[in-house]
Amino acid sequence: MQEPLLMDLRNNVYLEDDSLVIIDRRKLPTEQVPVVCRNYEEVARAIEDMVVQGAGDIAITAGYGLYLATKALERQGKTVKWEELEPVINRLKSTRPTGFHLAALLDRLKRDLAETNEEKEIPLSNRIQQYLETILDKQKVRSEKTGREAESLVKTGETVLTHCFAGPALFYMLRYARGNGKDVKVMCTETRPYLQGARLTAWSVSQLGVDTTLITDNMAAHFMSQGLINRVFVAADRVAIDGVVANKVGTLQLAIVANYYGIPFHVLGYGGPDRRTRSGKEIPIEYRDPSEVLEFRGIRITGPEVKAVYPAFDLTPPQLVTSIITDKGIFRPENINDYWTA
Repeated sequence: MQEPLLMDLRNNVYLEDDSLVIIDRRKLPTEQVPVVCRNYEEVARAIEDMVVQGAGDIAITAGYGLYLATKALERQGKTVKWEELEPVINRLKSTRPTGFHLAALLDRLKRDLAETNEEKEIPLSNRIQQYLETILDKQKVRSEKTGREAESLVKTGETVLTHCFAGPALFYMLRYARGNGKDVKVMCTETRPYLQGARLTAWSVSQLGVDTTLITDNMAAHFMSQGLINRVFVAADRVAIDGVVANKVGTLQLAIVANYYGIPFHVLGYGGPDRRTRSGKEIPIEYRDPSEVLEFRGIRITGPEVKAVYPAFDLTPPQLVTSIITDKGIFRPENINDYWTA
């Protein structure tokens, strides 16, 4: 059984010769094309252009952008102060406003390293790099724990539906299920317009040796109505304290249909809710370039007078969510704030 390339971020986002190399997720699975970012602005544009996808992976990538900016200042012989890095942090935060992981990681990194006064003799870039390595280790453990919690919900013979790219916890869930002798099948929505479900999730799930079926985004209700889907698993770019889930656009409609047919709808919530977001009303929805809808791989698919709109995320209310699965256990959405005391 092959381990998916995207199961460990170190395989596809890594430092090389003082540059950041990102395996372009827009090209997967047919090509593994490296994109080399030599400064933080190139990292920011790579995040905006969807070269890297997935909330946690985007956050780490932004952290490496901060590393490159710090390293560049140190090459000028400077002792870098955090005030000089504020424009860099603000630029990186602006790249994807809906998810909270990116901003939270940069804020936590700044806070934790600013308080480490006894290590001032170590260059800040080195400390940032070490910090990110620690975060990568923690993310792996968090994904494993979340996947193990999720596996406890899955029964042999079930078919689960997933949307977009739910991250490594989904892969761990399926690996643990197979290890426990559970025969589980997966349906993946293609997830237009970037096809993350087709190119990233379906491919990665199939690499695990799991029976994988790809469907278009408008087929999910049909299969639910026929009793061919037993559970839905999605990830979350942000979970508010009130249990509202922000995720890839299309998540809301899946939750509505699943609720109608009495199908459990689960959210892989990894590290829990965003402490700073009390309500889903506070979550900004990123609107992307309409050309991404009007074109498919650079080819326009409709008439020249047709307009488009592309909200990249939608908000799913807690009453449509069966459970939010985290590294600390499984929570009802109305009780997600208990994550912090679990």
